[in-house]
Amino acid sequence: MAGELTITVVGNISADPELKQTPSGIAYVNLSVASTPRTYNRNTSTWEDGETMWIRCTVWREVAENVQRSLTKGTRVIVTGKLKPVNMYQSNTGETRASLEIEVDEIGPSLRYATAVLTRRTREGQAAVEGSPWGTAPQAPTTPANDAWTNPGTNPGFATNDESPF
Repeated sequence: MAGELTITVVGNISADPELKQTPSGIAYVNLSVASTPRTYNRNTSTWEDGETMWIRCTVWREVAENVQRSLTKGTRVIVTGKLKPVNMYQSNTGETRASLEIEVDEIGPSLRYATAVLTRRTREGQAAVEGSPWGTAPQAPTTPANDAWTNPGTNPGFATNDESPF
């Protein structure tokens, strides 16, 4: 839909992602990402934490399966997605609160304080090739055996002692 606001958030996952499915069988993961701003106080020469912002994130289909396999509680992630309208609600104590939600387009671990090892998923029916940056074996072209353009001199239209026209 045009006009949707796309944002990027960096924060930590609050719980292990749990893969679920809709009644029609579409995989999804709901997770919360906590983002706490830090500012440097020049008067005290210390870093101070701001108020933590909790963002609900929804991940769909194959990306949801990858998130469930790859990310765990406490992992620092970078999330990019469409910001949904703010949801206002009353807490158990009667406070009015707002809920931010992102429908995730891309998500991955932040490499600022960690390292990662990537494993490419293969498409169904294709084998992964070790050392291949694309993860799949190149497909050999298939040509008919009697094709005169790819197999000169074997065209059945020529006599056996005739040479190729080239």
